[in-house]
Amino acid sequence: MTNKEAYQQKLEAKLDEWQAEIEKLRAKAQGAAADYQTKYNEQIQELESKRDDAKQKLSELRQAGEGAWEDMKIGIEKAWNDLGDAVNTAKSKFG
Repeated sequence: MTNKEAYQQKLEAKLDEWQAEIEKLRAKAQGAAADYQTKYNEQIQELESKRDDAKQKLSELRQAGEGAWEDMKIGIEKAWNDLGDAVNTAKSKFG
């Protein structure tokens, strides 16, 4: 397995983990009082936007050549950190 493949698998696993957290928040939102549902839904929309950005970066990584993917790591790491921070914030707010 190449370094790129290992890195890609690590990112995919983390993305799956965050997707599960988003789904947990969505379930809590459905059971929350109406005034909290709006707050949950706003947070979920933000998380989904960041998740979509991360998925786009992952897609770009998959298409990158073996030499070019190293140059992409900074942008990928930023997207992952943004999503991770947002998920952790949402969990602490609504968890």
